[in-house]
Amino acid sequence: MPTPHTDTTEPISPTHRRTSRLPRRAVIGAASGVAAAGVLTPAVFAVTGGSDDGAPEAAPAAGADDSGPTERFATTRTEDTSGVTEAAVDFPLTYVGLRLPAGGDAAIRFTDADEGWQNLDRTADCGSANEGATLVAARGASRFELRLPDDARDVAGLAVDTEHGAQRARSVPGSPQRMRGTRYLSRAEWGADESLRFDENGEPIGELTYYPAQVVTVHHTATTNDYTDAAAEIRAIYTFHIQTNGWTDIGYHFLIDREGHIYEGHYTGDDGIPAHDAEGDVITATHVGGMNSGNVGIALLGNLVEQPPTDAARESLVTLIAVLSRFHGLDPRGETRFVNPVSGAERDVSVVSGHQDWMETECPGAVMYAELDAVREAAAEAAGLR
Repeated sequence: MPTPHTDTTEPISPTHRRTSRLPRRAVIGAASGVAAAGVLTPAVFAVTGGSDDGAPEAAPAAGADDSGPTERFATTRTEDTSGVTEAAVDFPLTYVGLRLPAGGDAAIRFTDADEGWQNLDRTADCGSANEGATLVAARGASRFELRLPDDARDVAGLAVDTEHGAQRARSVPGSPQRMRGTRYLSRAEWGADESLRFDENGEPIGELTYYPAQVVTVHHTATTNDYTDAAAEIRAIYTFHIQTNGWTDIGYHFLIDREGHIYEGHYTGDDGIPAHDAEGDVITATHVGGMNSGNVGIALLGNLVEQPPTDAARESLVTLIAVLSRFHGLDPRGETRFVNPVSGAERDVSVVSGHQDWMETECPGAVMYAELDAVREAAAEAAGLR
């Protein structure tokens, strides 16, 4: 596993640790970036397995068992292809992930598929901006060849299949999981292999650190738009983020598929809610290098450089931002000075921003980025701001 890179602010691939928390109300006030009349009052953020009838929700009792049926997921298969320019594996591939050197042209072709060379344009890629892997859809191929710059060295690669392996059983919640009435799919429901978060000695790769939320950052995963299994896509991203990027978990707090389903991302612990601990602080994930702590990352599945999100995905993005805004007292239309609670680094940014506002990348895609103003306005209205 590669050594996590650190920059002058905070780790791009953070080793999580428990820390003392900053005063939550002070940070919320600083992050809202609007006049007092427009500041939301932080709200209780209960998670339940309640019904769809709109009835008031109450958090389940501590230790309540909501385990339900057993579902089956394809076992993830991987093969390390680091340091080679040609590779063949004995199973059909979902993706090939490559960590390539900066600069220079690179291309890939799948030699057992009737396709030519595919240029690896990393400018639109979310992972490359964070010094992570570029994911290339393999569509069931099992052999590939790389064309790399002459001076390319130490190319890390991982071939992954998350769709065709032997089925494994997993217990999932017995009732729908919700955050303030908003349905989400838990890590168990998309088939996260929790063993990936532990080393060969059974120790967690990293501890968990939480800070008050100041901002929300929107991403696209820059993967294929014609996926057939969203959960398998997320399992592939999760695998690359840990095994190739050397991160402690999937880098995003939430993901949204084209059908509008919301997925729980980074593992949070057993005492809180998705992306948060029991006190309402946000887990430090890995989606904006050097500016992760207190920054909530939401990723839309697919590539939104040339096409917009679906109506269902956009609606879920608006709803999720509104829920987070109500909970943390943020105005999604606002501007703020983000202060990294780890390093003290500062950035003037929109409360709801795109990845490209933080780093050199096209993420979340040109078309999605152009829609952010409309998303901010819709989220503010959904949150009850005028």
